[in-house]
Amino acid sequence: MKELNRANFENKKRPIKVMQFGEGNFLRAFVDWILQDLNNKGVINANVVVVQPTPMGRNKELASQDGLYTVCLEGIDKGEKVQSRQMIDVLGDFVCPYDDYAKFLEYAKSEDLEIVVSNTTEAGIALDTTDTDFTVCPKSYPGKLLAFLKARYDHFNGAEDKGLAIVPCELIDYNGRELKRILVELAEINGYDKEFIGWLTSANHFTSTLVDRIVPGYPKDKAEEICNEVGYNDINLVKGEVFHLWVLEKEPFVQAKLPADKSGLNVIFADDITPYKQRKVKILNGSHTAMVPVAYLSGIDTVREAVTDSDVGKFVMGLVNDEVKPTIDLPADEMDAFANSVIERFMNPFIRHELMSIALNSTTKFRTRLLPTYNDYRKKFGKSPEHILFSFASLCVFFKGKRGDEDIALKDDEEYLKFWAELWKDDDCIEIAKKALSAENIWQQNLDEDGNAEKVAGYIKDILELGERAALKKFLGE
Repeated sequence: MKELNRANFENKKRPIKVMQFGEGNFLRAFVDWILQDLNNKGVINANVVVVQPTPMGRNKELASQDGLYTVCLEGIDKGEKVQSRQMIDVLGDFVCPYDDYAKFLEYAKSEDLEIVVSNTTEAGIALDTTDTDFTVCPKSYPGKLLAFLKARYDHFNGAEDKGLAIVPCELIDYNGRELKRILVELAEINGYDKEFIGWLTSANHFTSTLVDRIVPGYPKDKAEEICNEVGYNDINLVKGEVFHLWVLEKEPFVQAKLPADKSGLNVIFADDITPYKQRKVKILNGSHTAMVPVAYLSGIDTVREAVTDSDVGKFVMGLVNDEVKPTIDLPADEMDAFANSVIERFMNPFIRHELMSIALNSTTKFRTRLLPTYNDYRKKFGKSPEHILFSFASLCVFFKGKRGDEDIALKDDEEYLKFWAELWKDDDCIEIAKKALSAENIWQQNLDEDGNAEKVAGYIKDILELGERAALKKFLGE
């Protein structure tokens, strides 16, 4: 069987026009897959340099195959089962700024570079006021991007035509606007002059986006079979569903540099992405995040198992129908159709979407994916949504770190892991609930209101004493 590298397969040389912060499964099965399609159809001629945003990542594994890897798409399209295998060859170079900061900054001098894309998780677009030493690799993604843009500004003497199209894919509200705001604030903290800040905001063009595709990642249970099928070894296989949607806020410069809507894929440049974002984040991502602690503590490992389970499936449908859909200002028939399509996607028989892969950064995800629904529901109905409170209680118990006798591999920001560990030094359920709900530094609001603590404490007590499954049945009134 062939090894996957450019010596064994056609080496298509293209200029590197895209800098991509992130090398994870989603970007490779979504943005890079779209860029491949645009290249194949002659819409663009561009390769990607991948910047590893954290000290640990996949750059070395990707570089070992010269950037080549396979996207495996499986699902239902127009009632038909679809399976495809496509080699992606757009990754042209790799840099880890923690190991080679000079190489990272050298790309700031590139005449070819036009676009920056990113997916550094919801926690990635955040202001770190201590990110002030740019003689070494900055800690945060905004810090790295600011250092890069300052180096580009200096090299090209502030030339207006050397600005970039900046396209974040992180799942936060108006990600482009927020990234721009943080960069300006960080530039001011670092004492950069008004001329540079003016160039940062005028020469560079930020667009807010919404991305939608379920990407379970490496198909470990099918990897050998897929490699035999395609005829080469691939340690960077990535699996995704057929469905895809990319909505970008209209921005003429970005549209010119990244005409992603010109190859026939489901890509939209919209005047307002808000309705698309609310629908997707609240229903798909919100139900994902709410189900994880409930399903996982109930002994379930995958999304498909969760939504087909009689108890967890009922919980998810109750959350979506009773608490999420009423907070979105779109026609009921559109909401019903989209919600039904989401459940169908969750039930995709080809995809094994591990709950623990969704559990990464669960604390931030709860804040960004469920609290908007929580707040809108309270504003509309004057009370707290019960399913979200039960999910919150389950999240608290999830971060206790045990599923029966099994340790849970918790992965979150260190400060949040410390918070949860400290929380569980207490054994009084009402105190645990109060401390968890009132952590304004985490939730950016105080959730200890209108009897929430008593309800959450009761759910925590039931989960600890009865087990998650029995506590869920009690919640559902069974």
